[in-house]
Amino acid sequence: MSERAPTGSTEARPVSAMASLGGETPSMAAVRRLIAPIVEQMALDLYDLEHRGGIVRVTIDTPAGSPSGVDLEAIALATRLISRELDHSDPLPGRYTLEVTSPGVERSLRTPAHFMREVGKTVALRLSDVTVEHRRLTGVLIAADDDAATIRVGGADGDADAPEQRIEYHRIDRARTVFEWGPGPKPGRGPSKSKGSSGASRDRTSTGQRPRAASKLENQEES
Repeated sequence: MSERAPTGSTEARPVSAMASLGGETPSMAAVRRLIAPIVEQMALDLYDLEHRGGIVRVTIDTPAGSPSGVDLEAIALATRLISRELDHSDPLPGRYTLEVTSPGVERSLRTPAHFMREVGKTVALRLSDVTVEHRRLTGVLIAADDDAATIRVGGADGDADAPEQRIEYHRIDRARTVFEWGPGPKPGRGPSKSKGSSGASRDRTSTGQRPRAASKLENQEES
């Protein structure tokens, strides 16, 4: 199938639109229906799906509570399977780039399901209202439901004395988890040697213009 020129699509949802995935356009809802079974059969979660600026970004992750994240081999396989399905069904108008990626250690929170999944983690929020005194908040996400998230602002996990705020999703402009790095090496000592490749410090991504995304990644792996 030939590649298509970007059409200036308005299919991308605003970053602050966290209240419901029901706001997807019909074409992106069709994409979700096509690729969700593929991701499920790989025993992975479809963490997020976006169409923004000519890029269709599919974010996949291991199930909540898994000891490790998605490896590059799984992303490469998902890229091939998803690209093939999109070529066959052709659910989107216009040319676009397919990007299959993992959410990384600091991940965006855009839907109620994202917040529910990350309860217990430290999160950083930016509120939509520019007139509020404290627009940026950081704290422990202690609860989340379909309508709002509850943050223990400025407190550590287990700090019951820190103030709590329940914030409705429509008030949130941006949100992400915060990865808390461990202490650095002691003076006079070099960095410790890595014990294997966990990829925890960066996203793993496969990108390429459809339908050549998979072949591009395979060529990189062979070189």
